[in-house]
Amino acid sequence: MTDSQTPTGYAARLDGSFSWPLRQWKRVFDARHAVESLFALADVHFDGARSWDIRVHNERLFKRVLAEGSLGFGEAYMDGDWDCAALDQLFDRLISARIGDRLGMTLPLALLMLAARLTNRQSVARSADVAKAHYDLPIDIHEATYDKRLTASCAYWKDAPTLDQAQENKLDLICRKIGLKPGFSVFDIGCGWGSFVGFAAERYGANATGVTVSREQVDYIRRRYAGLAVQPLLLDYRLYRGPQVDRVVSVGMFEHVGAKNFRIYFECARRLLKEDGIFLLHTIWENERYPVIDAWQDKYIFPNGDLPSLGEITSAVEGLFVVEDVHNFGADYDRTLMAWNDDFQARRLEMASRHGQRFCRMWEYYLLQNAAAFRCRHINVGQLVLTPHGLRGGYETVR
Repeated sequence: MTDSQTPTGYAARLDGSFSWPLRQWKRVFDARHAVESLFALADVHFDGARSWDIRVHNERLFKRVLAEGSLGFGEAYMDGDWDCAALDQLFDRLISARIGDRLGMTLPLALLMLAARLTNRQSVARSADVAKAHYDLPIDIHEATYDKRLTASCAYWKDAPTLDQAQENKLDLICRKIGLKPGFSVFDIGCGWGSFVGFAAERYGANATGVTVSREQVDYIRRRYAGLAVQPLLLDYRLYRGPQVDRVVSVGMFEHVGAKNFRIYFECARRLLKEDGIFLLHTIWENERYPVIDAWQDKYIFPNGDLPSLGEITSAVEGLFVVEDVHNFGADYDRTLMAWNDDFQARRLEMASRHGQRFCRMWEYYLLQNAAAFRCRHINVGQLVLTPHGLRGGYETVR
């Protein structure tokens, strides 16, 4: 064991080796034993030989897990305290066995839940937090991960052999679901890197406007889709004032809205939409209502994130929209995330030289943790089609 692996409190011998007080050995053993017993419920072993087993490089891992839960576990991976040959398989087992729930309340989780209860973590003033942490990362990271349009949301893999085709399928599916036609005006709430607004203008002749809180995304859209009827705006959706449009879409943005703002969000969408218009919402949803996301992801990937449940969505649209269609294709996100990780791993050496090993470990941890969450159906993704008054004769389902 190296000095960096030795817990504090060791005693130095004259020969330069170290001896630990008995109480220190007891603390390490107790922490390891507790975590090993907990993870065994998910059939995960430490220093085992299977692809989903954990290889321990620093014994402090166990105390970090007990003290900080998922945040400590993720940071320990970033710091190189442990490795696993197949993170997606590991998380499939941990999430399926609800190990996080069994671990119970930790200080980081308690503070996160308290903040969610006492404040509006998704206020206008805080809306740009996620851009700074995630969307405004150097463009080469996104290009190394996503498809050619930088579509950072779930692909639709029906009849698609590649990620690029699966994302094109998803964008076309949205256009068909909302009955997009040449000359239609369409507004994208949270337009990301412009994959939908660009596709709608290129393939369907639409006039597309989108809002995002990421300056990097606005600049990218302006460059990539110059000459098309595409207008990206650096603006929180709550602050936009403009004419009503034929169609409204929102793809992979609702996860940043927050339960305290769900009703306001749908009121904004309703205000934007013509009386005979259609609104398509593409979002992740969880099976059970929970006030916060994973503490590690909240800190490093999606600050202030808040996954809705379907019940929360349908409650928030009451009196504003009629739910015409709900399409769950959650299993497709597992495949999408694995494809993103494959792409990133193919350029990992390049990414590590530019952004460091710790960043690369964070990024792959994010991708594979989420792949597992969709694989075991802990969370889902899909699309809801909404109309202001309901379509006479019904909505024709598009798949």
